[in-house]
Amino acid sequence: MTDRQIPFSAPMVRALLEGRKTQTRRNLPAAHPRFPEFSHMRTDVLDDPAFVWFWNGKHDGVGASHRIPYTTGDRLYVREAWRAPLHVDDQPPREIPPTNSVHYCADGDAPTIFGRYRHARFMPRWASRLTLNVTDVRVQRLREITAADSIAEGVKCDTCSAMGESACHGRGCFASQEAFRTLWNSLHGPDAWDENPWVVALTFTVARGNIDTLGATNA
Repeated sequence: MTDRQIPFSAPMVRALLEGRKTQTRRNLPAAHPRFPEFSHMRTDVLDDPAFVWFWNGKHDGVGASHRIPYTTGDRLYVREAWRAPLHVDDQPPREIPPTNSVHYCADGDAPTIFGRYRHARFMPRWASRLTLNVTDVRVQRLREITAADSIAEGVKCDTCSAMGESACHGRGCFASQEAFRTLWNSLHGPDAWDENPWVVALTFTVARGNIDTLGATNA
């Protein structure tokens, strides 16, 4: 079990808070990080599911293994866009004392006591308010996502809004796959869905609280 950080956009933070999001997908490298000449990936070569195999596309035996950066049991503290109080506006995140209050941008407009916008990647661990406990890890092509997976990703689609969630979800909600495609392209570029990259699909439970104040069994 490892503690890691994971960033989310404001809409996805709201989905976590509302209990709509229990999955996320993250890109795996297009080539082996140490041996870029191995730019083809396979998941059926190694017996250990914690590793994938990068090879040269010609000979299966010519390649190198790569550890997937997540495993079941990992705890992930959520990073999101935030604001610190005005009186520490000139300080970098690492120097802001954890006794300060934080405004989370996903919650809407900030009171005037808070300062400038700070990107999710700069949120310190102490400021995180959500902790994810990874319960399943899958390696797959992006477009292998199912309708049920799309819903678990927390997307909202027009069909659900028009028909009502119970009716739409009961029919498999393939419109949710289209909504997820739109979301993915908005995050990774207009052709990202068509490229169909290898991703790691994480399933998790969500705990409201900082990773360092939650017990390991509650995170």
